Amino acid sequence: MRHRKRTFKIGRTSAHRRAMLANMACSAIVEGQIQTTVTKAKELRRVVDRMITLGKRGTLHARRRAIAVLRQPAVVRVLFDEVAPKYSDRQGGYTRVLKLNRRVGDAAEMCILELVNEPVTPKSKSGEQKPADKSVADTDEATDKKTKAEVPEAEDEAEVAAEATADEEKGAAEETDEKEDEEAEKG
Repeated sequence: MRHRKRTFKIGRTSAHRRAMLANMACSAIVEGQIQTTVTKAKELRRVVDRMITLGKRGTLHARRRAIAVLRQPAVVRVLFDEVAPKYSDRQGGYTRVLKLNRRVGDAAEMCILELVNEPVTPKSKSGEQKPADKSVADTDEATDKKTKAEVPEAEDEAEVAAEATADEEKGAAEETDEKEDEEAEKG
């Protein structure tokens, strides 16, 4: 039985796989998102999450382990100094896979793998997520009430605008009458 022996092979040698994943992980860390196939993205997500976890530790040993995987010390420096501190409050789930249309040439399933930027919303003990802030929920209800109250005002504003347009047309008509009268007097 092959239980728990899953390997990401995709028709490449092990050295090619490791080099490809290291390269893609470096691009994802530096750029914030990359476009790739779904299969590669799912495997890459594991690598990037592991590297960000090492970056959060911040020790010399973690830095050396990250360099061993990513093979680019400059990217590891960016990871430890800029990227990892953003995720100090988040416990895992640093990446997101957004599916796209299929690729034109071979109809491969494409996706975008991106680093998550949203702040963490705390969960209650029952497992349900709490609203981010009660004041935000209150303001949403208040905005709904305001919009309902503003609807009649909007109708009034439309009437005022229509009256203003009618006044402008009357003024323009009076000016043309005056110009015609002046021309008649001259002629």
